[in-house]
Amino acid sequence: MIKMENKAAYYLTSEAILKYFLNTSDQIDTLIMCKGTEVNIATTDQNLYEALGSLQEDDGYKPNKLVKFLEVVTIDHAPKKILTHERVEELRKIAKGEI
Repeated sequence: MIKMENKAAYYLTSEAILKYFLNTSDQIDTLIMCKGTEVNIATTDQNLYEALGSLQEDDGYKPNKLVKFLEVVTIDHAPKKILTHERVEELRKIAKGEI
């Protein structure tokens, strides 16, 4: 997660989004679940694609988290890249605090 220059704006990276879906960051979870009108949260469709593509069956992912995410996060368009196994492993290690 990157805090933007304006104190009320946040940009979520692929890693931050995956942390939200895996419930490994209370800060990101609170930011999204309790978002007020004074906070702007943004990401790109590429970041969301990478995070969702990195989820595994045994993660205990709850689809309602995606619904809430889509309600509060502005999603901008970005150039698409293929999600590789190496990138998935990298994202998962970061999201689980292994890196």
